[in-house]
Amino acid sequence: MEKTHDIPELAARIAETVRGVMLDLRPRLIEAALTGQRGESENLRHEDNFLSEYDLWMHRRYRELLTPILGSFVYASEEAEPEVIGDNPDPDLCVLVDPLDTSELAVRGLLGYTHVMVHSRAAAQPVIAVVGDIFHHLQLYVGARDDHGTDRAFVITADSQAYELQQHTKKPLSESLVTNFLMRPGERFVPLSQKTQLLQALDTPGNDGKSRGRIGVDFGSVSLCHVAAGMTEAVIEFAKGFAVWDLAPGHYILHASGGTVLDLDGKPVPLDYHFDSFAEVAKAMDRRQRFVAAGSIDLAQEIVESLR
Repeated sequence: MEKTHDIPELAARIAETVRGVMLDLRPRLIEAALTGQRGESENLRHEDNFLSEYDLWMHRRYRELLTPILGSFVYASEEAEPEVIGDNPDPDLCVLVDPLDTSELAVRGLLGYTHVMVHSRAAAQPVIAVVGDIFHHLQLYVGARDDHGTDRAFVITADSQAYELQQHTKKPLSESLVTNFLMRPGERFVPLSQKTQLLQALDTPGNDGKSRGRIGVDFGSVSLCHVAAGMTEAVIEFAKGFAVWDLAPGHYILHASGGTVLDLDGKPVPLDYHFDSFAEVAKAMDRRQRFVAAGSIDLAQEIVESLR
């Protein structure tokens, strides 16, 4: 990880927009956590998901701030049906937003993340992704396509130091920290506890007799960003699957760092999420993807085998 001042201009502008939204929101979340007044709203689109007034505020705020930056685009947010912004009825760009990921924890002052991704129909893939961490010093994870057509990944700290992310280490499964969204007991934790081959592989001792494999909890797109930054080695999702707004931004950032995402058959998950038309964007909002994401293809394949 090396310091850089070379983040593509549009990506840097959107990253600063995300930072500004987080700065506005953070004190409100802290107040909600300390007063217990958490602003829960009825979730009509996803009945089993927590929805707060803060999710809805960020949904509106991103639409307002991104419009003068990008002009015409399809705005596809977790909190509402997709809509066309601007004068072009068939724009190239689709902006995918998860305004406040882990909002049930964010209003407790524990963890909160926000995702913004710009997908180009012409490129058939994302060209910018920003994942913001509301409460931590490593604040913005960024993926961007530069002027030479190269996808690159970065992390920006709260004091505006930027570092380029590139994969270096290649640990085996027995030495890896593998994360999973395991918080829901019946839906997530129990299925994980039944993956005995994976757990045995993680518990395999090294030559010195020590077991170094670990299972951790992580959340949405930021979990793939943590792999991109080398903080963890892999993320697994084999139960319910991630929705596109949870997977796609982190997928692009991990890809840009040199990592990989496979489906449970061991095939690469494509970066093209089929946003070819407005109708396809709407359909993509209902799909879920099971996957293994890792810093190296070898580790990803080893995990896929352990899940069978």
